Amino acid sequence: MDAETTTRLHVKVVPHSSRDCVAGWLGETLKVRVTAPAERGRANAAVEATIADALGLPKGSARIVQGWTSPRKIVEVVGLSAPEVHRRLSESADI
Repeated sequence: MDAETTTRLHVKVVPHSSRDCVAGWLGETLKVRVTAPAERGRANAAVEATIADALGLPKGSARIVQGWTSPRKIVEVVGLSAPEVHRRLSESADI
């Protein structure tokens, strides 16, 4: 794992879901469901934690860099190449 490698993901968030999970890919956009409501940054924190967990990375390795108040976000993942991020998320997707 190269700590300098950074990958950006386009993410569609569905707050108030029944559980936190990576729901799968919508083309090049990752769909993430979180139980947290979209208020006071709670859903954003849950999205970051859910993606990091799905990738097997420490908390803080995935962070939202754009779209804090929108359901469509850009999340930056530190430490994995784009092909590795896609492979791990595809394997962990709850489809």
